[in-house]
Formats: sequence, C-alpha cells, structure tokens
Amino acid sequence: MAEQEREFQWDDEIEKDGGAFVLLPAGEYNFTVSKFERGRFQGSEKMPPCNQAKLEISIHSEFGEVTIFHNLMLHSKTEGFLSNFFTGIGQKKKGEKLRMNWNAVIGAKGRCKVVEDKYLSKGEERVNNKIDTFLPYEEYLAHSSQGGYQQPQQSQNQGQQQQGQGYQQNYQQQLQQNQQPFPTQGQQQGGYTPGQF
Repeated sequence: MAEQEREFQWDDEIEKDGGAFVLLPAGEYNFTVSKFERGRFQGSEKMPPCNQAKLEISIHSEFGEVTIFHNLMLHSKTEGFLSNFFTGIGQKKKGEKLRMNWNAVIGAKGRCKVVEDKYLSKGEERVNNKIDTFLPYEEYLAHSSQGGYQQPQQSQNQGQQQQGQGYQQNYQQQLQQNQQPFPTQGQQQGGYTPGQF
C-alpha cells in the first residue's frame, strides 16, 4: 500500500532521497492519470487566455514509473487535442460529441506515444520527455497485459501479428478487468471541489 501524502511540519523528520531523472526512450507506453488540476492559461501571442487542465501522467515503463506533466488548453483552437486525450482514456468515440467529464480523469488509463523533447535552458541544450499523442483506448486494452512498453522500431506487421491471435478474446477480458471510463452510480472521483476554480 502506498504511503499517504501529507503536509510536513517545520520540525518533522525526512528520509527519502530524490529520485534520479529518467529519460524514457521514444515509444508507446501505458499510462495512468495520477493528478488533475484546474488552472488558467494567461494567454500568449498564439493563444488567448482560457481554462487549462494541468495533468500529471504516470508512464508505466520497464524503468519504473515516470511522471510527465501535460497541459491541455480548453479552447476551440485546441479542440483536437482535447478529443485526442478523451479518446485515449476511453471517454470519447471518434466522430462523436462528448461533454468532457473531468471528474472521471484521475485514475483513467490509456496508451500514449512518448517522444524526446529537446529545448534550451539558460543557453544549455536539455532534453525531457513529452506526450506526442494519446492512442485510441483499444490500443491500451490490447497492450495492457503485455507490460505496456513497445519499441518504436517495431514494424507494422509485427504489431498486427501480436494482435491477431486472440485479440477479440483479450479485448473482452480487458473490458471486464479494467477500469470503466465513466464512474458508476455512487462513485465519487477526485479533482473537482464544487465552487473552487
């Protein structure tokens, strides 16, 4: 059981050392949304001010759990990114309308494509990971029992062969075993407190 998070007092004892930075190789990984916060984007040259969803995505890899921070802007310019995310966690079907259910986001699972992102900081080139795209929820179901990580060099034919045998049976089993994309009656999920923005 994971230790519960808590606030430290000024004179509390601490023990854990900070974890080492892990740069994941580019590829496809299963993920869980571990945190969601409502925020406000202040605007830029390319994007007007708008609501912003600040997500912490736990990537499941052979190197352990790696957190990637991912922001979604709630604006018509970025509607495709919002649809991509909600399709990836199983809330939206391609081509259909959806009322975004942010209360069901924490704990949602899916599969995404992770890339290396090179950037400059104080004149120094650095690299981190970012989510390039969220894959359809069916991809998560097909890979959730296979460890979660797939090398990007894998050919299309190999992927189809892996999925070919027993795909339908595996898909039905995963539908029964995995979290439902929508909360059932009486199930309260975190991330939203009425009256708070």
